[in-house]
Amino acid sequence: MKIIVAIAFILIIGSLGSALFYLMRDKGQSNRTVHALALRVGLSIVLFALILIAYKLGWIAPTGIR
Repeated sequence: MKIIVAIAFILIIGSLGSALFYLMRDKGQSNRTVHALALRVGLSIVLFALILIAYKLGWIAPTGIR
């Protein structure tokens, strides 16, 4: 589960970086920035739902503050 979450974070950061690249390169002339940001939002929602489902199925457990 840790590997899946780490890969999802890398994909989210990559999508954010590509949005920045498209923003600087296209200077608002195309919709590629919007698509990259929409992908980032979608990945974040999927990651959140995956964490909730994994918790409900018992794949992950809270450890608390130590």
